[in-house]
Order: sequence, then structure tokens, then C-alpha cells
Amino acid sequence: MKKSENPIAAILAEYPVLVLDGAMATELEQHGCDLDDPLWSARVLLEQPEKIRRVHEDYFRAGADCAITASYQATVEGFAGRGIEEQKALELIWSTVKLAAEARDHVWAEVQREGRPKPIVAGSVGPYGAYLADGSEYVGHYGVDDRRLTEFHRPRVKALIEAGADILAFETIPSLQEALVLAELLKSEFPGVYAWMSFSLQDGNRISEGTSLEECARALEGYEAIAAIGVNCAPASFAAEAIKHLAAYTDKPLLIYPNSGETYDASTKTWHAGESNGCGSFADSALAWHEAGARLIGGCCRTTPEQIVQVSSLWRS
Repeated sequence: MKKSENPIAAILAEYPVLVLDGAMATELEQHGCDLDDPLWSARVLLEQPEKIRRVHEDYFRAGADCAITASYQATVEGFAGRGIEEQKALELIWSTVKLAAEARDHVWAEVQREGRPKPIVAGSVGPYGAYLADGSEYVGHYGVDDRRLTEFHRPRVKALIEAGADILAFETIPSLQEALVLAELLKSEFPGVYAWMSFSLQDGNRISEGTSLEECARALEGYEAIAAIGVNCAPASFAAEAIKHLAAYTDKPLLIYPNSGETYDASTKTWHAGESNGCGSFADSALAWHEAGARLIGGCCRTTPEQIVQVSSLWRS
């Protein structure tokens, strides 16, 4: 990672929108991967890493300006539960950046480059609740102190930075406590490194633990390292409302990458039909999000490269 260089600011200085990618797990399942595992997509790092690279390539070809690495659930402690020692775990985390960067460079050599920036790689840092694998990233009340959260996040953050991620993606964060721990970790131990902060939602005005978006935005405003703030892994209706709230409380760039519209049941780990937001309406939704203030736009669970094509085509000549 190039320190003291904010890649989001650099891209948005020249382009109206930074297009994010879409779901990793959905596409891995389409390629025959079994993700019924506490490690989720991190399991594929162990067994079929080439498929992760293939998914990244699909999103870059679809027009994504940013790949989010397959490290959301890849943690030293999570791998330790599978008998994997720390050094090997760190190597696996490093590999998520390398796979995304290799995919980016491969596609960038073959596509039409005019009208789009060279894509960047965002190192995914999922919440503590993702490691617990019990759905608590959608609740946020972990019952642990700041020190525990710092010790948990530090090794992965350090590994992603050392592997060369352009920026970090603190995503699906359910609590202000965890958000501030991550922001403080960058400020105190990794100066010059940037990240975005993306929350999961209870509704259109509150993050998963119940804290208002206003309080979250105001608490993070003074952290220069937080280069953008927004929401992900939520129904599009909640996410759209949340962006409107955040726009009133922060000058940071806003990001949004909601789910497809289906509803996730954390207790059964299954998806069910929800609000309509299929491929035919994703572009219209993206335009509405942009009008509400979003500058980084993509998709989360159950979204596809086809939907990212729709988003990217809105701002490509």
C-alpha cells in the first residue's frame, strides 16, 4: 500500500463514481464451490484459489474499479480453528491481495481503458462477528472490550497492508465500538494508510447494534484515514435511506453496496425472497443512490457481474 495516498480521493477527482464489485460467495457457488463452512469464502483459499481470481476477473471485465479481497472471513484465529498455524494463515491472507491484483493486471492488459481508472484492490476486513460465524455481524453486541477487538483485527490489517492492498475495506461493521477500534488502529499503528468504513444496518437510520448513523458519522469525521463511509450487506431500501441520512452528517465520500434484495436468515444461513431489486432495476437504483450522494457504488451478497455491468455502463462513455 502506498502510504499517504488516498486512492478514493484520487479516483473521484477525475471520475463521478468509483464502481465497486459484487458478491464473491455467490459467484464462487456458481463455479461449484461449497461455502457451507465457518470459513465461508476463505475455505476456497485453501482448496481452489484460482476460482477466486476468476471471479475477480469477471468483475473487472464487468467494469468494476475496485476488487474487494476474499479476506472477509480470513483471520488468524479462524484458520487456527482448522489447525492452520499463524504464518500459514498470514500467507493465505496475503494471497487474497495477490489474487485480486493479478486478476486486475491480467484484465487491464486486455480491456478498453479509456473512460475508467486503473482498478484498485481493497483489502476486506470483516467484523469480529464474521469470525464467530453466528450471524452477530448483523447484531453487533459482542460483549468484548476494545483490547480484544484490537488484538483480533491487528494481524489481518497488517497482513493486507504488507501484501500491497491499495486501501482497506472495513465492511459490514455492526457497532460503533468496533468502527472506532479499527479507526484508532489505523491512526496509531498504520499512519498514512486509508480505509473505508461500511456498516450493516438495523434499519435506514441505525446500524445493526442500534446506534444512529448520525452518531457514527460524527464520531468518524475526525479520522482522516477513513476515506469514505457508508453501508453494505443490507436491503437496498434500508441502504438508500441510510445514504440520505449520512449525507447530512459527513463530508466524506459515501459508499453503498447493498444485497440483491433477498433476506438472509442468520439462524439457518439461508436466503429468502425479499424486496424486488433484480437485475432489471439495479441501474435505476444506482442512479437514485448517486443522486442521494453516493460516490462509491456496487453490490454485496447475491449480486452478480451482470449487475455491475449495469452500474458501470451508467458512467462510461
